[in-house]
Amino acid sequence: MTLPARTISLLAALATVGTNPAAAHIVGATTPRAGDWPLEPWLLGCLAASVTLYAIGVARLWRRAGVGHGIRVAQVAAFAAGWLTVAAALASPLDPLGVHLFSAHMLQHELLMLVAAPLLVVARPLAAWTWALPAHSRATVGGALRARGWRRVWSMMRAPLGAWLLHAAALWAWHAPALFSLALRDPVMHTLQHASFLGTALLFWWAVLGSSARVRIGIALLALFTTMVHSTVLGALITLSPQPWYAAYGATSLDLGVDPLVDQQLGGLLMWVPGGLVYLGAGLWLAARWLKSDEDAIAVPPRA
Repeated sequence: MTLPARTISLLAALATVGTNPAAAHIVGATTPRAGDWPLEPWLLGCLAASVTLYAIGVARLWRRAGVGHGIRVAQVAAFAAGWLTVAAALASPLDPLGVHLFSAHMLQHELLMLVAAPLLVVARPLAAWTWALPAHSRATVGGALRARGWRRVWSMMRAPLGAWLLHAAALWAWHAPALFSLALRDPVMHTLQHASFLGTALLFWWAVLGSSARVRIGIALLALFTTMVHSTVLGALITLSPQPWYAAYGATSLDLGVDPLVDQQLGGLLMWVPGGLVYLGAGLWLAARWLKSDEDAIAVPPRA
């Protein structure tokens, strides 16, 4: 069978195969069945709580400040899109399918890091969730967040260098064959893997998209470029490897009629090409902001 034909068969499997809820996060579980959805009560509870609190917070803020003030309508739409992306990655048939196909697992990672994370950062969920709290609780939380120790830690985490390091470490460490295979065997490690990808991606995009000063935009551009480079290198290594890296997918992918090496190649390509395009697009947007800041500076006449 030629490579294109194998790739076509893999794409067909990804498009048509659902999952068995009992198979989630268990290597060697039964072959997935179409139409079955995973039911993880704790995850569904987190998703329900996050969207409910966001809606309550936005409603309270808009009652006081007016619709579109404090949090814009476009930001609410971004939260909805980001929330749906997280649900699609973790609470749909794609999640258990990721135990059978490496490419499905990689699609989950890319959805969390490159789609959900930047959308949620734009949506300002922390502001909305704070407004969802009772008035006295908002004051307590605000005071705790203004504490010197927490502010110092938070500044280090959300600084471009700190966020870049955390995100890069998560990306490379979890794709090491030993740690990746451990996540497939252990549900707790699998949850930690997804949480670290989403959490460090949120910090990274917060540092990048929150840049406003000209110097910080330049640093954010550097962070985007270097992240695009090292993630592209990792995707290329996975794609061009002559042997499968993750032995656990050898039998499970064959159960679906997919060659393990082709499965790995498609997973690597998902990181290599679409991932690179997202970083490139974000970089172009930031570059446009940088040029606009130059134009605004030139347009302001010097003081006499």
